[in-house]
Amino acid sequence: MKIRSIAFVFFSLAAAALYAAESPAVGSAAPDFSVPDVNGETHSLSQYKGKYVVLEWFNPECPFVKKHYGSGNMQKLQGEYTGKGVVWLTVDSSAPGAEGNLSPEQAQKVMKDWKTKQTALLLDPDGKAGRTYNARNTPHMFVINPEGKVIYEGAIDSKATPNPNDISSSTNYVKVALDESMSGKPVSNANTRPYGCSIKYK
Repeated sequence: MKIRSIAFVFFSLAAAALYAAESPAVGSAAPDFSVPDVNGETHSLSQYKGKYVVLEWFNPECPFVKKHYGSGNMQKLQGEYTGKGVVWLTVDSSAPGAEGNLSPEQAQKVMKDWKTKQTALLLDPDGKAGRTYNARNTPHMFVINPEGKVIYEGAIDSKATPNPNDISSSTNYVKVALDESMSGKPVSNANTRPYGCSIKYK
C-alpha cells in the first residue's frame, strides 16, 4: 500500500510537471526567438514588431497538415494575409530523424511543390522555438498583434479532423482573429484547443 502511494505521488508530480509548461497566455508578450529559414537567413520575432505575425507549426507528413495544404486552404490564408502586410512564419520543429524533419533542400522543394505563400519557412530541429511556445501539434497556431502581444492561440479551425471536406463548414479561428483585430475589435474566441499530429521534439 505504501509503495502504491509513493508511486501515485510520483506519477502525479510527473503529470504536473508535464502540464506545467504552457503556451504563452493570450494577452501576454510573445516570447522572442531567432530561427533560420530554408535559405539560412535568421528571423527573430522582435524584428517584426509593429506588424501582425502568424506562427504556424508544420509537419509535411502529418495528415492534418496535408488537409489544409492539399486543399489549398493554408496557401489561400497565407496569400490573403501576407497581402495585407501580415508576417506569416511557418515553423518545423521536428527533430533530426523524426517524422517531418526537413533539410533546407527538402523544405525548399516542399514550398515549391505545394506553392506555399508564407513569409518564411523556419527550420527549428533543436525545438527551441517550439518549446518556447509549447507548440504541441501540427498545425498549432498563434496570432501576435503589432504590439507584440499574443491575441490568439490554438487550432486553425473548429473541426478537428484530417478530412479536407470539413474545411468549408468549419470556422477558421485564425482568419476570424485576424479580421476582428485588424478591424479594431477584440478577438471573440482567443483560445482554443489545438489539434493535429504531436510534434516530435529532440
